[in-house]
Amino acid sequence: MANEDDFTKLEMAAWGGLLGMHARLFKEIEADLAASAGISHAEFEVLLRLSWAEGRRLRLQELAERSILTRSGMSRVVERLEKAGLVTREAAREDGRGAYAVLTRQGLGEFRKALRSHVALVRRLFLKRFSARELEQMSEFWSRTWQSLPGH
Repeated sequence: MANEDDFTKLEMAAWGGLLGMHARLFKEIEADLAASAGISHAEFEVLLRLSWAEGRRLRLQELAERSILTRSGMSRVVERLEKAGLVTREAAREDGRGAYAVLTRQGLGEFRKALRSHVALVRRLFLKRFSARELEQMSEFWSRTWQSLPGH
């Protein structure tokens, strides 16, 4: 029997399963994005979040908060995307501080190409393994967990 400082068997299976699945999927996704689109998973995530954002623009600080990257890490990713012509930076006019990352027309086109391959891979390796009901439950689990975390 585990003490309070250790995981129970059920907790270990649930948490360990998530960590293991994430690690394996991440490696597959990283390799697929590099081969199909010539971008990293971090770059894809930035393009994805910008494609979802109103006006296809977000403050760099918001992008960093929504990912696992630090602000400086996010700045480096955005800089690489800028050099490739996929993103531009705009000064934040409303407060004079910070900057926005803005998805370019070329960036949107490149993102859409990468998205096709990404969706096919995620469906094949992950989503098709679950019923619609299981996906609904999973969505509810992630939403409930995400909304309860600090900073949300």
